[in-house]
Amino acid sequence: MILQFTKMHGLGNDFVVIDLVTQSATLSEPLIKHIADRRRGVGFDQLLVIGPPTALDADFFYQIYNSDGSESNQCGNGARCVAKFIFDKQLSCKKSLVLQTQTGRMTTERVDRSWFRVDIGIPSFMPEAIPFEPKAGATAPFHCELEHLGHSPFGVVNLGNPHAVLLVNELDSLDVSSAARDFRAKTAFKEGVNVGFMEKSSSGTIKLRVDERGVGETSACGSGACAAVAIGQDLAQLDEQVTVSMPGGKLEVSWKGPDQSVWLSGPAEKVFDGKIKVNGQQ
Repeated sequence: MILQFTKMHGLGNDFVVIDLVTQSATLSEPLIKHIADRRRGVGFDQLLVIGPPTALDADFFYQIYNSDGSESNQCGNGARCVAKFIFDKQLSCKKSLVLQTQTGRMTTERVDRSWFRVDIGIPSFMPEAIPFEPKAGATAPFHCELEHLGHSPFGVVNLGNPHAVLLVNELDSLDVSSAARDFRAKTAFKEGVNVGFMEKSSSGTIKLRVDERGVGETSACGSGACAAVAIGQDLAQLDEQVTVSMPGGKLEVSWKGPDQSVWLSGPAEKVFDGKIKVNGQQ
C-alpha cells in the first residue's frame, strides 16, 4: 500500500500530515513509529491526521500522534499546519475552519498563505484538570527542588493537554532534557506533562524551551507557548499580548484573561509532498 503524506513544520517543530479524507489507511502504533523513524521512515515530532468530522459543527476531524506512537490532544503549531494543508490541497475554501479533536473544537483562521491564527481554548489552572497532585497545602505558584535549578517555582495549566512551566533566570545554558526528567520524577502528573522553561525578558516578551511528553525537546511548541503566557499572566507578570521566542523562532500569543480563549499566531510551512510504502507495517 502506498500512503501519500506532506512534510510540514512550524518554526522547526516538524510534522507529517496525512489526509484520510481522500485516502484510507489504518494507522496502527507500529506504523506510526515506522513513519516517525528519522533513519528508516520519514521522521516527525508529531503525526497529524485529517479526517471527516463526526460532528455537524466541525469541518474536519484532527488527530495528533507523538513519535512514540502515543496520542496527544493538542498541538498549536500542528493546527496551523493542518489549516495550511487544507487550504493548499483545496479541501476547503473557508478562511476559518473548525477542527474537531478528541477533547473538543479548535478554530483556525488564515491570515495569508503562510501565517495562521489558532484558538487554543480556555486555560484551566485547577490541578485536577491537569491532572496534577500538589503536595499537601501547596498553592500556586508551586515549587520543586531540582538538581540543576535549585528551588524552582512553577505553574500548571491544561490547554487541551497538560503543561507545567518553570520560571528560570538563565535559559540558554540549561540542559532542558535533564531538567525536565528531574522535574517529572519529583512531581505527580498522572498522565505525564509537557515541561516548559520560561525566562522573562519583559512583560511583553519571553524566551521559552519545551520538553514535550512522548517527544522530547522541540524547536517550538505552540500549546507550550500559550501555556507559558497563561501562567505568566496568572502570576501577574505578563501582558495580554506576548512575543514568545523559542529555538525555532517567534510566536505571538494573545490572552485577555479568565473565561477567554488563548489565541496563537505564527507561520506554517510546507517542506515537501511524498509517498511511503506501508505494506507489512499495519
